Amino acid sequence: MLPIKKYPFEVPKNKIVRVIIDTDAACEADDQFAIVHALLSPKLDVRGITAEHFHAFFGEVNTMEKSYSEILKVLDILKLNGKYPVYRGVADGLRDEITPAGSDAAHFIIEEARRENETQPLFVVCQGALTNVADALLVDPDIAQKLTVIWIGGGKYPEGGSEFNCMGDPNAVNVVMDSKVALWQVPDNVYSMMTVGFSELYHYVYPCGEIGKYLVENLFRFSVQACTNEIMNEATSYPVGESWRLGDSPILGLLLSENADYIEMPAPRVEKNGEYRLRPSNCRKIRVYQSIDSHFIFNDMYSKLAYNYANL
Repeated sequence: MLPIKKYPFEVPKNKIVRVIIDTDAACEADDQFAIVHALLSPKLDVRGITAEHFHAFFGEVNTMEKSYSEILKVLDILKLNGKYPVYRGVADGLRDEITPAGSDAAHFIIEEARRENETQPLFVVCQGALTNVADALLVDPDIAQKLTVIWIGGGKYPEGGSEFNCMGDPNAVNVVMDSKVALWQVPDNVYSMMTVGFSELYHYVYPCGEIGKYLVENLFRFSVQACTNEIMNEATSYPVGESWRLGDSPILGLLLSENADYIEMPAPRVEKNGEYRLRPSNCRKIRVYQSIDSHFIFNDMYSKLAYNYANL
């Protein structure tokens, strides 16, 4: 599916990649930026979007359904209703590491991975917990050779810790870690490099039509809610009031540019508290990013929003 407006450049067919966006879109306010950026990027052939559950800081229930509704809302604002299939994921974390839930999201991932006569590689980009992709791998382990998972989540190595997306479903993390699927992990010390000031977002994003206004106003509103939430403020000093981390957007940097540093390391196990149990002798390797090019990611997003929506 092409972006809304034809760009003055062409992406060669052999450089286009298939993408499934797995997102806890109602969790806070950064997922929406990454979703919009992906849909505006002609290199990314977005095949569908899957709704992910999340841990509720504000007492929410039915969080996967809330993510599902938020995805539809973003598509509606973009006037892309019905252009991209949206699937419900698992309602909560996996019960254990061996029992699949068999969600609609999992079956969609499997269907896309098993699609024949496809020459474009498939990336499942996970902006929250790993539940839906783990569910798919439990239902059909053989798809592991047919896709790459990019995950925003996990604490800083080597210790790990109580990182939000990891704690959303440690069982799912271990399913993916112990599978054969190619995994690119962006831990919290790296995705936190995507910090941006509110004044910058207001300057570059807010003027970009209805979607720009929604992205910024939704983030500003959530920031006030988060800063006044007792549970969040006891758990962390973040957020700080006048800036935010667009922590899901590194996905775009990894798919659109090669300017990021990573290491290959043995896949660890994750304990229930989010800490890593390193396994130096594990022959199963994963890619762990050490840095990202935040300048490229922000400027690419601003430019695409302006090209498609400025002065609308």
